[in-house]
Amino acid sequence: MKVKKYVASSMSEAMKKIREELGSEAVILSSKPVFSNGFIGLFKKRSIEVVAAIDPPPFRQPTQKQKQKIPHKKPAERPSVYEIKTDQKLQQTTQQELVKDVADIKSMIQSFGKPNSVHYPPAIQQVSNILSEHEVSSLLQDEFLGNIIKKWHENPGESDVETVNSWLEAELVKKISGISNWGAQFQKKFISFVGPTGVGKTTTLAKAAADSILIHNKKVAFITTDTYRIAAIDQLKKYAEILNVPVEVAYNLEDFKKAAERFADYDVIFVDTAGRNFRNQEYVEDLSRIIEFNTEMETYLVLSLTSKEKDMDDIYHQFSLIKIKQTIFTKADETSTYGTMLNFIIRHQVGVAYLTNGQDVPNDIETASPELIASKILGKQYE
Repeated sequence: MKVKKYVASSMSEAMKKIREELGSEAVILSSKPVFSNGFIGLFKKRSIEVVAAIDPPPFRQPTQKQKQKIPHKKPAERPSVYEIKTDQKLQQTTQQELVKDVADIKSMIQSFGKPNSVHYPPAIQQVSNILSEHEVSSLLQDEFLGNIIKKWHENPGESDVETVNSWLEAELVKKISGISNWGAQFQKKFISFVGPTGVGKTTTLAKAAADSILIHNKKVAFITTDTYRIAAIDQLKKYAEILNVPVEVAYNLEDFKKAAERFADYDVIFVDTAGRNFRNQEYVEDLSRIIEFNTEMETYLVLSLTSKEKDMDDIYHQFSLIKIKQTIFTKADETSTYGTMLNFIIRHQVGVAYLTNGQDVPNDIETASPELIASKILGKQYE
């Protein structure tokens, strides 16, 4: 097998060279973009590197006609022992080189397309690793690293790890600061929490209520529509007892309206909902039949940071029938990767009210901000 590497400005140019040298029977083993005449291969001329190969034509026995045309020759002299050994050595060397070429090709194919295949300077490589480990989307990684490389060129003397980390932090904060609705504001009287089962809606609702009572001095009441699980009603009643707030159970829209009338003098009414299979469209429709999602209602979608990114997207789209003001991310203490949260925020352009990191009520809750999200990804303690 004959193997050769070509570098050209485009794939079509590379293919032209391959056809000219190896013929139309050549096969492409690998291709990848390469950069030349530039620092770490960025912001400079882009070319494409193609590795192609061709098998040698098979040996064919001459036909009878061809044999007749071959002039008679004297018998060739028998090669010497030295010549035989030299020829064997050359064949062995050629085989070794071929094996090495094949191994190099396999290595190139395996590395092609892998994240972080570009070798950055140590400080920039560290932030690249941070973004990859937190599963930040590849598009966002390219954007952040591109901006950081630009700063690197503009500030050649400021190349220490701490400075480069601060650049990444600034990029993260800048990217999501333009999104409105950060931190819980609770501008309307009715505050409903919706979301799938198992994300901790009831516990989070109790934490948010405690924050309203203890920090903002609000008069608070509870309404629960989670009548599917007796334990859920008992759990909310327990929290209501601890916080010294009244609670009503609504089995239908009429019950909800009666509870709302009873709590007419309260500042904030937190509405708990049942956790159901988010893939069931009827669940969202059932909510509309029980809860009056009117102009006096703000709805918060509660999501777990241990969920898969696609599931989080599906949940968001499923609840799009209800106007979602903000999201609340729970179980921040049960994961070590926060890129999914960043990807979600940017993709859906939705703000975050709280992050929760445990089961303790009224503690284990943090008011969300772009700076808090950035600190989670950078592994910093946010003050």
